[in-house]
Amino acid sequence: MAVTASGLYLKTWIDILDATQLAVNLVGDTIKGALYTNSLTPDFSADTGYSSAPYTSNQIANGNGYTTGGATLATVSVSESPTGTLMVDVSVDPAWAASTITNARAMLVYDDTLAGKNCVCLVNFAGDYSTTNGTFTVQLAATGLFYID
Repeated sequence: MAVTASGLYLKTWIDILDATQLAVNLVGDTIKGALYTNSLTPDFSADTGYSSAPYTSNQIANGNGYTTGGATLATVSVSESPTGTLMVDVSVDPAWAASTITNARAMLVYDDTLAGKNCVCLVNFAGDYSTTNGTFTVQLAATGLFYID
C-alpha cells in the first residue's frame, strides 16, 4: 500500500479524551518526528505506537545525516489560533542538515517519552522528497503541525 493522507491517530486521542491515557503531554514530553517512505501503510484507527508495526520498518535509512527515530521537535505549543481553532505547532520546522535522504514521503510524530511511544499524527508530503548532502526540512503550514477546527 502507501501513504495516502495525513491524519491524527485516533486510539491515542480517544485514550487522552476519555482519561484512559493521561500521560501524553505534547508540551512537556519529548515529541519526535521520524521520516518514512511511501511503503508505509498507516492505519489511523488502529495504529498505536512508533515501536510497533508498521513503524518498525519503512523508515528512512539510518546514517548520512538521519538517525533512526527521527528528530526531536523544538518547543511544541498548543494554542487557540485562529479564534475557535485548536492549533498544535512547533517553534522550528524539523530539519536534517548535511543529510542524504532518499524518497521521504511522510513524517510520523510520536511521544518518545512514553513506553508505548504513542503515535500523535502523520504528515503526508504528497510526494517523495530526497536530499544529497543537503538540508531536508519539513516546512509546516501556517496552521501548524495540525489543527482542530
